[in-house]
Amino acid sequence: MGKLTEILTLAQQRGKAMGLPYEGALTPPEAFEVLRLAPGAKVVDVRTRAEWDWVGRVPGAVEIEWNQYPGGARNPNFLAELKRQVDPESVVMFLCRSGARSDGAARLATEAGYNDCYNILEGFEGDKDANGRRNTVGGWRHAGLPWHQG
Repeated sequence: MGKLTEILTLAQQRGKAMGLPYEGALTPPEAFEVLRLAPGAKVVDVRTRAEWDWVGRVPGAVEIEWNQYPGGARNPNFLAELKRQVDPESVVMFLCRSGARSDGAARLATEAGYNDCYNILEGFEGDKDANGRRNTVGGWRHAGLPWHQG
């Protein structure tokens, strides 16, 4: 079994254990490996424009807001933008700040016919630590994966 198959199988088992209606759940390092190993795989970053500009971006990610900024209303064009930018046959890995909005996006994409959807657990910033700060426990940035500011 190749490294890619191994990672996806683990993510699928994790997804089943969590009762997810989509393909599975990946840790940030696993998602980065899938991005590296699977031709056509995409990270879809569903955070807001403000988060991309002020917190950081994942190089090469498809950026589609799940909630619009400012105001926080759900983006009514999310699915149309996803269909325009991402092939439904691709491995699609959704990313947000902590893993909640990306779960919603993976659910919606699956309902819309995307069969290979994964949520990136911990998100870009990870969970808050005991002092209420992010980027110290889990997440894409904390794992030392590629990102850039603004």
